[in-house]
Amino acid sequence: MYFNKIAYGDRKFHNHPSGDPTPSRADIEMTKEIIEAAKRLGISVHDHIIIGRKGYSSMKGLLLI
Repeated sequence: MYFNKIAYGDRKFHNHPSGDPTPSRADIEMTKEIIEAAKRLGISVHDHIIIGRKGYSSMKGLLLI
């Protein structure tokens, strides 16, 4: 993970080796923690996308963030 001093927004990506891109409870909790930390730095998290062999999931698209 990185932080750019002039960043205003960010998107997070990661993969699930199982191939199932469904966000886990841990994924959702971690993302909410990242969003709160980013807010304190003035950075918006626009989405968290999970990639798997069966496709991808967008937490924003699933209304999880």
